[in-house]
Amino acid sequence: MEKAWLEADEQDVWRGFLRMNAWIYDELEHDLRSRDGLSLIEYGILAHLSEAPEQRMRMRDLAETVIVSKSRLSHQIARLERDGHVRRESCEDDRRGLWAVLTEDGASALRAAAPGHATRVRSLMFDRLTPEQVDQLRGIVDALGGARS
Repeated sequence: MEKAWLEADEQDVWRGFLRMNAWIYDELEHDLRSRDGLSLIEYGILAHLSEAPEQRMRMRDLAETVIVSKSRLSHQIARLERDGHVRRESCEDDRRGLWAVLTEDGASALRAAAPGHATRVRSLMFDRLTPEQVDQLRGIVDALGGARS
């Protein structure tokens, strides 16, 4: 029979994980917004597009990659498009499908934001861990399926 509740030590780890995750997300969100005028999701969109072939991705694939709903992605893409960072293009092989394409302005915004973002990620996470702990964390993330991209 399944247990209805988490054990006390499991509950402590789970709640600590949630607090840590929320804290890191909030810190990165605030940093990017104040320094570069981007949300963390928008930064993620620009980063994923920059790494994609021809700097373009199908909207549905991008939504899965940045882990947001299609409606939220559509809202974020509209903002990035308004700011000149992304453009949408029709997909020739699927009339309902759209491509999100990184513009030169978007690539420039990403290049400007990336060094500060990497520094902040490093200060919030990697500078606080030993190399052994980073390896352990990698194993934990992989075991939990977080390495999927």
